[in-house]
Parts: sequence; C-alpha cells; structure tokens
Amino acid sequence: MPAADAPYCTTQVEIGCSDGVRLGGHLWRTSNAAAPGLVIINPATGVLARYYHFYARFLAGAGFDVLTYDYRGIGLSRPRRLRGCGYRWRDWGQLDFDACIRFAQKHRRGGELLVVGHSVGGFLPGLAASGALVDRMLTVGAQYAYWRDYAPARRGRLFLKWHVAMPAATLLCGYFPGRRLGWLEDLPAGVANEWSFKRARTERSYPAASRASVLERFAAFHAPILAITVSDDELGTMPAVRRTLAYYSGASKTEVLLSPEALGVDIIGHFGLFHARFADSFWADTLHWLRDGVNPWGLRDGVNPWSER
Repeated sequence: MPAADAPYCTTQVEIGCSDGVRLGGHLWRTSNAAAPGLVIINPATGVLARYYHFYARFLAGAGFDVLTYDYRGIGLSRPRRLRGCGYRWRDWGQLDFDACIRFAQKHRRGGELLVVGHSVGGFLPGLAASGALVDRMLTVGAQYAYWRDYAPARRGRLFLKWHVAMPAATLLCGYFPGRRLGWLEDLPAGVANEWSFKRARTERSYPAASRASVLERFAAFHAPILAITVSDDELGTMPAVRRTLAYYSGASKTEVLLSPEALGVDIIGHFGLFHARFADSFWADTLHWLRDGVNPWGLRDGVNPWSER
C-alpha cells in the first residue's frame, strides 16, 4: 500500500435529501487524479461525524476521496429544535444514506463507490433504495441494538441504560438528552425510541404492509461486505453482527473477529478502532479491502476468520 501522504483538500458540503432535509458534511478530495474510489463513512448512533475525521484524513492521504456527514438530528445536521422534529432511526438509512449515495455518484471522479459503516452505520445501507450502487463495504461492529445480542456480562446494565433509562428520559424531555447525561449526542425522540424498542427482527418495527419492501431493499444490496468485530465489543458482538449480516441476503460476506491482543493493545471496545493509534495497523489494513477487495486478516495469527460466504 502507498504511504498515506497524498495532498488533499476538505470542503464543507450540504447534502439534500428527498424529503427536503439538508445534511451537513465534508468532502475530502485527494490530489490523486486516479482516485480508486469515493468512501462514504457512516457513523454510529449519536456520534458526530468529526469523530471519524482522522480516519477520513488517512483515507484521503492514501488517495481516496471521502464523504463524511452527520445524520439528521446530529451535529451539522441538527435542527434548531429537536422536540417534535419527527426524525426516526430508519430515516438515516432510507433518506440520509440514500442521499449520500446520490451525492457521491455526482461527485466521484471514477473509481468505485465504497462504504465504511460503524455500528448502525453498517446496517443502514440496506435500507437505502440506492444501495445497489455500492461497490464494496467495510463494517465495524455492525448492529442495530437488539438487547439480547449484548455481551452477556454487560447485558443487564446495557438494557437498563438504553432500554429503560433512555426511553424514560426521552419521554420526559421530548428528545434524548444524551449530551447532558454524558452518554452520546442528543437524539431525536424517534431515533431514541426506535433504538430502545427494536425487536429481534428489524422489519417488525415497520407497518406490516411495508415489511416486504424493507427485506427487498436489503436483498438488492449486492456489494461484498467485510464485517469486522472485536472480541471485547459489548455492543457489536458476534451474534449482533451476524444478525445484521443475515439481512444482506444478496451480498457475499467475509466475517473477521479481531482481538485486542492481535493489535497489540489491552482494550478496543466498540469505538476504539477509529482512534488514530491504529493508523499503522487496522487503518492501513483497511486499505487492502477498500482498494483491492482483499481481506488482509484472513490468515494472520491472533485473528479468527469466522467464515467467508
């Protein structure tokens, strides 16, 4: 892989959704005229896009164009008033990510359309009508917060936090005051409640008449997926990631379980892989998948490749 040192420029952009909502984000343009593709980075729930800016800079330095953005209700895409805005979790995939695909198609300079999805960001692409345009996807701890999939040792505490305390606070405030609590960013009520009351089958959160169309959109997503989870991730566990991947019935899926020991650290958890300390290890390895579709972890010591199917 080339060194991550190519010049790039960053521009703040607005992305228009089909329902009129405008999202805030940044487009990272590499000076590499033959960019291998444009990478859309999908954040985790309640996490600002700027959390992924160090990784975006790394990708731009490695020759990729990159689009980072905040979902509606978050960061640069937050309305003046969260109460009563009506935004839902599903809107982030059906409307926001779909708009990002169309924006990326308009602005990419050849190469492939690539996605890096963290947590729910690896689930949302299957909800987008334009998901079939994606060429390849890397997911990290992809899950949609079904509580029985949480790590057994932490399940009780996480259930009380996200499925009891969060809906109670949301009911009281009219939105989830995550920033005040020091948990996450503030969330629209529809987003918080869809998380809190998510069922084992995600389509059961939809009206019965629209459930088949949800499954059809997932089935139409054909991009190969490299799904990464970490052994000490209490949210994106192996069952959670596999529950998510099962919806992508039309895609080939390669599953890899990484341990902190394999990366020379004691703890990684749900958020750690996007810290800059992994620039020379995990980040550098992601280039093999994004550029060439090669899984660099399959045969390494300390790595457990679950399956390739």
